[in-house]
Amino acid sequence: MAHQFSLAAETRRDAGKGASRRLRREGKIPGIMYGGGQAPKGVAFDANAVHRNMAQEAFLSSILTVTLDGQNMTAIVRDYQAHPAKRAILHLDLQRVVATEKLRMTIPLHFINEALSPGVKLGGASVSHLLTELEVSCLPQDLPEYIEVDISPMQLNDMLHIRDLKLPAGVSVPGFAANSDSDLPVVHVHVLRAVEEVVATADATADAAAAPAAGDKAAAAGDKAADKAGDKAAGDKAKPAAKAAAKPAPKGDKK
Repeated sequence: MAHQFSLAAETRRDAGKGASRRLRREGKIPGIMYGGGQAPKGVAFDANAVHRNMAQEAFLSSILTVTLDGQNMTAIVRDYQAHPAKRAILHLDLQRVVATEKLRMTIPLHFINEALSPGVKLGGASVSHLLTELEVSCLPQDLPEYIEVDISPMQLNDMLHIRDLKLPAGVSVPGFAANSDSDLPVVHVHVLRAVEEVVATADATADAAAAPAAGDKAAAAGDKAADKAGDKAAGDKAKPAAKAAAKPAPKGDKK
């Protein structure tokens, strides 16, 4: 179910940096509302209400109901300025929404069923989210809070692109064309490069260790053969001497 967000605003009487600082000290956030065929108007919001709503991801991708000086209107968050060190919003830009005009919004991607992917379950792969949000174009009533990306069918080394996403009815991606540079990769199921390098290093180490062992074995076999050949040569040389020693001495002449 889509979230319903409402925000109260009041018209700013003063402008400038000094006036903005005074508003922040009073617990308010300066902002501006523009678009919808009307002139821009400086406004101020309750800081606690803005921070409470900003804690929800859907706030930035939803149609808001804004009550300005007692009058209701619809708007979207077009931009905001945050404090560089504190978790505080310093300025908020809202764009008025016209029901019959298409708008362009950046929508978050929600990745689901990663644990069910065969590449993850059986291949021990990791999932890399190459895109985490996507700009879409649609009428206000068709604006989704997010787009789901189902990873459950993905095998090892599979990659999904924008063309593979299931967009809600009435929603398109501006400037997108299949099989072009605009068809960006969204998610990749793969073995981490570090793991591949560790495996390759282990294999190389094992091969390097096996090579000297094989060389030592061959050298030992060669030494054994040389010893055997030497023993045989020495035996052959000793045989004539032994034979000569065993021959009886000649008998003397009889008188």
